[in-house]
Amino acid sequence: MSPEAVSTTHPRYLSLMMREKIVAGVAAGVTSPHGLIAHGRGEALDYLLGERTHPFAHAAIAEAARRLLGAKHPVLSINGNVCALAAQEMIALAKACNARLEVNIFHTSPEREQAIRRMLISAGARDVLMPSRTHALEHLDHNRRWVHPDGIWKADVVFVPLEDGDRCQALVRGGRQVITIDLNPLSRTAQTATVTIVDHLLRALPLLTAACENPPPPSASFDNANLLREAVTALRGGVG
Repeated sequence: MSPEAVSTTHPRYLSLMMREKIVAGVAAGVTSPHGLIAHGRGEALDYLLGERTHPFAHAAIAEAARRLLGAKHPVLSINGNVCALAAQEMIALAKACNARLEVNIFHTSPEREQAIRRMLISAGARDVLMPSRTHALEHLDHNRRWVHPDGIWKADVVFVPLEDGDRCQALVRGGRQVITIDLNPLSRTAQTATVTIVDHLLRALPLLTAACENPPPPSASFDNANLLREAVTALRGGVG
């Protein structure tokens, strides 16, 4: 099915369009086939959240904006699923918080890395950092350890939506603040990150960009663990 074949009147139009973007990403060499599984898992969790942005997500979005705007060297990390679903949204966020974009993937090949870069450039990105083979994060033994020396390597705040838990842990252990978007509040990423936005990527990104463009007031009361507990309660309550 092509995106043009999806009727706008279909009750699951937005969900179907996201699936088509992921499938198109696989066909374009941007998304790993494994990304299809990850997307489906997230979609199931979003059903339980009622497919809406909850107050705990709004609170995390505000804190994420504060930290991105307060960073000396913010970097937005992009994998295949994020690129396929939200290339333009990530570019808009990078502009709003003056961050750099960096490609970082688990199921790697030079061809996939370049395909992601091409899609980002086509979507309007002017500068896309690529993984080096000279700078590696500690505490990792797979491809995601490789980072650009002017990007994640020297970043103080890293935005890593749809992240692998072990790299999130490595980034935090390396002294970096990590902001993530994760529909599973019990994942290693969600539990490890400095700020966890439990929401759908395509709902949260425009809100985060808007918050960076209109900064929220300072707050001294942010508690990521408490927001995660609220998210778990919402999931257990199911749709309603």
